Amino acid sequence: MCGIFCSVSAIEHVVPSERHRELLKRRGPDSSKELKQRSENLYLSCFSTVLALRGDHTVIQPVEHTDHPNAFLCWNGEAWRHGASAIAGNDSEVVFTSISSMLRQAELDTSPGRVMQNALNLITGPYAFAYFHPESYTLFFGRDPLGRRSLMHRADEHGNFILSTISDSTESGWQEVEADGVYSLNLKSFHESIQRKEPCIPTCLPYLSSPNSVISTSTAPESSVPRLTTSSPAVSRIESLLRDSLKLRISNIPGHPHSKSPRLPASLAVLFSGGLDCTLLARLSNDILEPTQPIDLLNVAFENPRVHRRPADADLNETWSPYELCPDRVTGRASFAELQLACPGRLWRFIAINVPYHEFSAHRSEVISLIHPHNTEMDLSIASALYFASRGQGMISSNEGESCLFTSEARVLLSGLGADELFGGYTRHDTAFRRQGFSGLLDELNLDVDRLGKRNLGRDDRVLSNWARETRFPFLDEDLVQWAVNAPVWDRCGFGESKEGEERETSSLEPAKKILRCLAWKLGMKNVAAEKKRAIQFGARTAKMEVGRSKGTHAIS
Repeated sequence: MCGIFCSVSAIEHVVPSERHRELLKRRGPDSSKELKQRSENLYLSCFSTVLALRGDHTVIQPVEHTDHPNAFLCWNGEAWRHGASAIAGNDSEVVFTSISSMLRQAELDTSPGRVMQNALNLITGPYAFAYFHPESYTLFFGRDPLGRRSLMHRADEHGNFILSTISDSTESGWQEVEADGVYSLNLKSFHESIQRKEPCIPTCLPYLSSPNSVISTSTAPESSVPRLTTSSPAVSRIESLLRDSLKLRISNIPGHPHSKSPRLPASLAVLFSGGLDCTLLARLSNDILEPTQPIDLLNVAFENPRVHRRPADADLNETWSPYELCPDRVTGRASFAELQLACPGRLWRFIAINVPYHEFSAHRSEVISLIHPHNTEMDLSIASALYFASRGQGMISSNEGESCLFTSEARVLLSGLGADELFGGYTRHDTAFRRQGFSGLLDELNLDVDRLGKRNLGRDDRVLSNWARETRFPFLDEDLVQWAVNAPVWDRCGFGESKEGEERETSSLEPAKKILRCLAWKLGMKNVAAEKKRAIQFGARTAKMEVGRSKGTHAIS
């Protein structure tokens, strides 16, 4: 995980403010570097920070090399594969060398933009980037086709163009870069626009391919569709895809370079509500990680004064905890116990992250700053849960049964985000099927996947990375997404299933995300398989923390 700041100005070198610089360093504490270039009447400035999680050494950014003078790359991503080859070492070096070499070797009649399209088409994994190509005097930038990493842009009052992974929210005009292609800003055109006092609009070159592109569709059968069971081919396929996705994301995670805990540190933690998606990831991770490595389960619960009031007739001598009443704490502890039974050889650490109302209030303005330019009450509710969960500071039970304060040192977090959008986990998916059948359901699913980058991923990246941790999304692996969006919709969820000859064991599983429920059942997690979907803001009780009539769609007051 890295922080990117890049600016183009016709006046002076524009650098981040001290506040902005601090936010970037929080994301990448392992190195930081400032780079300034001046050419003719333009000033190009960069500031990059790095959280080093790939290779055996820290590669300082912006990445440069004497073989490619004046070119540089700011890279906030994880390139798991380049073409058909897995990347074992540092990915930023591989990406820089690949792009620079392809641009140098390109035919004279091939535009640099087309070369960039081809170069990025070879990369598998999440990213946001800025690359300067001095020969064409062009700054290229963008986000991966699913939008899994944050990148924003703004033009200030002087016409200066600024890119950053995170904003100093005191500055207006920030917009998220769309995840629809490679953007280019020609510096000569930029200077001419400034001279004419006109805005310079970057050019978008569409991605050559995207994992969420629907290539094939299946015609719904005239009668009811076959049932999903633990032995269905689709269940075996999603298990294989998930295992492959996790192997890329959790193998060879380096240890924390400044470990301080006397306990065995974990390299991996799971954002853990106890729900189906995150528990499935934890269960499969157990089969991949070395048995001696602990896995931290980060479970967050809030004191919500609108909901949590101690009963007037309660015995004052009895322990009462608003946190243990939160739905996600209840399911979290139940799924934790099921994981311990299913995988007894693993050290699972359940970290109970309890957030008092006064602490939420103290950090509220910081969370609002991080999610900018998103600004609704729902954004704040979701982001608050992610903010405190990713901090990783809570209570664990000691061997003697006493609770003690503990902070996870894992620098890689797993999130189940994407499962609901791909496999029909929301109430609106059920509604779409009831109203318009399979065609309506499919339209709703495709819409949800298409807007993930705009609605969720950029915002979540800015919040989750604030604690120098990188969140990885196994359900948003390219191969998995491509299979899911092109599979028959009845292979993804159980709406419209036949009721004839029901398999007794899984017949009670609800249709939402039925394929994942069958997989959890197959892996011995039967209670988890039956767990109902609950949005994080309701499970952790961050929704409507303030007394009033505000709705999730209202702007933050």
